[in-house]
Amino acid sequence: MTSKTVIVPNIGCEGCTRTIKNEVGELAGVKHVTADVTTKVVTVDFEVPATWGAISAKLAEIDYAAEEPLMPV
Repeated sequence: MTSKTVIVPNIGCEGCTRTIKNEVGELAGVKHVTADVTTKVVTVDFEVPATWGAISAKLAEIDYAAEEPLMPV
């Protein structure tokens, strides 16, 4: 399984996080989505057939475009 963590600057409320979780979570292969309104951080756990390209495109489509992935600490 692959995990990606990104900043999504457009997150402004709990409704935003709910939309991200619902929309991205519907993609085939996406196993878990977390989104935090305070930090504006989104983490997606996924496996084939999902790809980061498809997930990133979905985020952009719903007006929550992701910035570059966060580097591991």
